[in-house]
Amino acid sequence: MPLLWLVLIVLGLAAFGYVAGRASALKTANGDARLLHSLPSYYGYNVVLKVLAPAFLLLVLILIIQPTIINKSVSGMIPESEIGEGSSRGLVMAEVRRTADGLDNAVAAGVMDKEAARVLTTGSADVTQILKDAGQIVTNDITQPVLEAAQRYRVMNGAGNWLRAGAVILIALAGFFWAMKESHTEFRARNSVEKGVLAILIAGASVAVLTTIGIILSLIFNTIEFFRLYPALDFFTLLEWAPSFSGRGGSSSLGILPLLWGTLYISLVALLVAVPVGLFAAIYLSEYAGPKTRAFAKPLLEVLAGIPTIVYGLFALLTVGPLLLSVFGDDSGLGWMQGQRAVLTAGIAMGIMLIPFVSSLSDDIINAVPQALRDGSYGLGATKSETIKQVVLPAALPGIVGAVLLAASRAIGETMIVVMGAGAAAKLSLNPFEAMTTVTAKIVSQLTGDSDFASPEALVAFALGMSLFVITLAINIFALFIVRKYREQYD
Repeated sequence: MPLLWLVLIVLGLAAFGYVAGRASALKTANGDARLLHSLPSYYGYNVVLKVLAPAFLLLVLILIIQPTIINKSVSGMIPESEIGEGSSRGLVMAEVRRTADGLDNAVAAGVMDKEAARVLTTGSADVTQILKDAGQIVTNDITQPVLEAAQRYRVMNGAGNWLRAGAVILIALAGFFWAMKESHTEFRARNSVEKGVLAILIAGASVAVLTTIGIILSLIFNTIEFFRLYPALDFFTLLEWAPSFSGRGGSSSLGILPLLWGTLYISLVALLVAVPVGLFAAIYLSEYAGPKTRAFAKPLLEVLAGIPTIVYGLFALLTVGPLLLSVFGDDSGLGWMQGQRAVLTAGIAMGIMLIPFVSSLSDDIINAVPQALRDGSYGLGATKSETIKQVVLPAALPGIVGAVLLAASRAIGETMIVVMGAGAAAKLSLNPFEAMTTVTAKIVSQLTGDSDFASPEALVAFALGMSLFVITLAINIFALFIVRKYREQYD
C-alpha cells in the first residue's frame, strides 16, 4: 500500500473518531453536556490523539528500521567478486536499488508485467535495455548477481510495505476502540488531552535537537564512507582539485585547500563591504537619526535581508560583474579583469546581502548601552562624536565583534551568489579579479545530476560539507564565547 494512502486512511479514521467519541460521550450523559466531566469536544480530541499518536509513531519507526533490515538482507546476496577495485558494497547496493526502481518503472510503464519482472534473467532478455526503455538511468551493465539482488529487494520491499500498512492500521484501530471505551461521563478527557498536547509540544521542542543530531550523523557516516575510498591525508593536504570519476571509482586529486581558500577569500571581501557600511548605518540609526527617519530607514534597510540569494546572484552576474569589467577590464586599459565572474564580483554582491545582518545586530547592541553612560560623558564635556567613539562603541564592542563573526559564518555558507558571480575555478591565488570557487559551490556541482548518493562523486560532497560544518561551528562558538565573556552587564 502506498504511503500516502496509509496516511489518508489513518487521518480519516481520526476524523471519524472525533465525531464518534463526542457522540458517544453525549450518549452516556443522555445528551446533557453538563453531566460530563469535560466538554464534549475533549472526548473527540481524546480519540484523535489515541489514533494518530501511536499510529504515526509506529510508522516513523518502521520507515527508519525497514530499509536497514532489507539492505542488510539483500547485501548478503552480493558476492565479493561483484565488488571491484575502487568500489564498495555500498556502491553495489546503490546499483541494486536503481535496478529495483527500474524494474518497478518498467512494470508501471507497461514494458513488462509483474511476473516477467520477478523471473527475469540476463539470459532471457537484455535487462539493461529494458531498464533504459523504462526511463531508468543505468551507469553499468546489469550483472546476474545484481539482478537477483534487485528482484529480492523488490519482493522484500513490497511485502514490508504491506506489513507496515497492516501494523499501522491495526494500532490505529486499537487506539480508536480504546478511546471509544473511555468516552463516558466519568472519564477526565480534558486532563488526558492536555497531557497528550504537552507530550506533542515536548516532541516539537525536541525536533531541533534531533534534527541537528541527524545532520551530524549523516555527515559523519558518509564522510567515513568517502574516506574509505579516498585518503583523508590527500584530501586535507593536496593543493589541487581535479575530480576524474569514472564508473564506480576513478582516480582524482581532491584537495580541499583551494576550495577553502576561495571560500575564505570571497567571505573576506564580503565582510570588507558589509562591516563598515552596516556598522556606520547602525551608528547613524541609533545615535543620529530622529524617530521618523529611523522608523522609515530601518525597515527599508532590512528589506535587503528578505531578498532571495538567487536575486543577489543575478545582480552580481548582470550588474556588478559588467561594472567591474568596464573599470578594470581591457576596455579601460588596465586589463586586470578578464571576465565578469571574479572574487570581487561575488564578494561585493555578498557584502550587500550581509549589510542588513550586520546593521540590525549592531543597532540592537548599541541601543542596549545604557543612556546613563552617554549622559555621564556629556556631563564631562564630551561631544556627541567623542561619546560615540570613546564610550558607546567600546561598551558595545564585544557584541559588535560577535555580530561580525556571525556574519562571517553566514558568508562562508553562501552558495548561489558564488555559483553565479565567482565562477567554478578551484585555484590558490591572491588576485581578486580572477574567478574562483568555494566549498559550497562544489557541493552543489557534485550533487547535481543523476549520480547516486553512494557514488564517490556524491560522497565527496559530504566530506566537503563536514569540513564546512566544522569551520562554521567553530566560528559560531567563538562568536558566542566573545559575546558571553566580554559583554558588560548593566543594571
